[in-house]
Amino acid sequence: MMISGASSKRIRFLRLVLMALGMGYVLASLAATAQPNPPALSQAPVMRALPDFTDLVEQVGPSVVNIRTLEKVQTRSALGGNQGEADEEMQELFKKFFGMPFPGAPGAPNAPRQQRPNRSAPQEEEQPRGVGSGFILTSDGLIMTNAHVVDGADQVLVTLPDKREFKAKIIGADKRTDVAVVKIEAQGLPAVRIGDVSRLKVGEWVMAIGSPFGFENTVTAGIVSAKQRDTGEYVSFIQTDVAINPGNSGGPLINMRGEVIGINSQIYSRSGGFMGISFAIPIDEAVRVSDQLKSSGRVQRGRLGIQIGPVSKELAESMGWSKAQGALVQNVEAGSPAEKAGIEAGDIITKVDGKVIEKSIDLPRFVGGIKPGTKSVVSVQRRGVLKDITVTVGEFEIEKKVASPAPSEKAPAQSSFAALGLSLSDLSESQKRELKVRIGVRVDQSTDAAARAGLREGDVVLQLANVEIQSIKDFESTWAKLDKSKPTTILFKRGDWAQYAIVRPTKSSN
Repeated sequence: MMISGASSKRIRFLRLVLMALGMGYVLASLAATAQPNPPALSQAPVMRALPDFTDLVEQVGPSVVNIRTLEKVQTRSALGGNQGEADEEMQELFKKFFGMPFPGAPGAPNAPRQQRPNRSAPQEEEQPRGVGSGFILTSDGLIMTNAHVVDGADQVLVTLPDKREFKAKIIGADKRTDVAVVKIEAQGLPAVRIGDVSRLKVGEWVMAIGSPFGFENTVTAGIVSAKQRDTGEYVSFIQTDVAINPGNSGGPLINMRGEVIGINSQIYSRSGGFMGISFAIPIDEAVRVSDQLKSSGRVQRGRLGIQIGPVSKELAESMGWSKAQGALVQNVEAGSPAEKAGIEAGDIITKVDGKVIEKSIDLPRFVGGIKPGTKSVVSVQRRGVLKDITVTVGEFEIEKKVASPAPSEKAPAQSSFAALGLSLSDLSESQKRELKVRIGVRVDQSTDAAARAGLREGDVVLQLANVEIQSIKDFESTWAKLDKSKPTTILFKRGDWAQYAIVRPTKSSN
């Protein structure tokens, strides 16, 4: 087949165009691979959709109940007195305005000959006391709520989401953890699933269901703001930003797996309403308490019989510790398990049965969880020496207030320590008995360094630089051996409490 000259030219032209396009594609590809930082979609931030709580509400909602409490009050007539007094007032008003006795009153026409005032006794009436929330623990009607929701109630009414209402019996309530268990007579109820608090993470989404201001089955959501917030003696709380208001108390805090991980209990507020900070009792602690309430109606807690305070950073540094930890024993109750075992004011408790006391608030929680009668090993730091003391843990009870000792006369032996700003005097044996101390010297005057450290007249100095002080002579000899350019520790007792002071001596010397 013959191709004309014109056709041949067109074919060559097309080949050149195709070659040019091919070269352009190759060059573009090479240029793209040569760029040092090519734009990449993978570098864009990962966008996650907001959680959908609808399934959780359907799953957990039927297990959340409304709790109303009633209390009995005595009522009188609307005029403020009893009914007889009200009748007399009406009779007096009628006579004043109409000039004749009230019909049926003494002296009125056709009145009975003997008419006595009707002084009826005050009547008892049940009035609403409060509204809270709760959730079903077991299918046979055990319900968990806050102790403050049912505290002081004469009657507890539980309303289920299906509008059935039951009178509830209070099985037990523990004010120290604010946990209560009530029981209704019902079967086949939808119980909640209990979650694992140890898996809870800060920033995790959580949801609450309750009855804020009486609005039943209200759902709110937010995130976990913090864990182990120390706002209570026996409980470290879960902090969230979930909207919690009066009426939410006792309701469940729920994770995204539909498990209860806390009981909504408290809010931080300056107005009485929600301000973005709410607290929930961890469910593991609540379950431990509820188990005891179900079995005995009360909670048994271990106790040592001491008052404690925190260990300051300065005190820790003075003892050569890298960080402040432990609980400072400030007072030991007479006849308590601690006194019988030999624990003393000024000891720093560092461990209980091997568990490290990071903060002073850890101690009552650890000891409170020990069964009364158990022998436990308490590790203390005493005058720079670590000791293990075996204590038979007692049962917690309301501790009696110890009366402050009466003021006593000054002992004759006195001495002044200008560098510390202290004037001291020895204690007589009678003074020691009054003050309940076996050692120590009395502070007669505190100025300069001692005053800045918090010491004041009437305090009893028990130790100087971890050395026990029996008399002024002991204080003088111990002070003479110390480096006057460095701070020193003084353990002193004020009333029933012992505490440490860090005193920085002035440049003057003794």
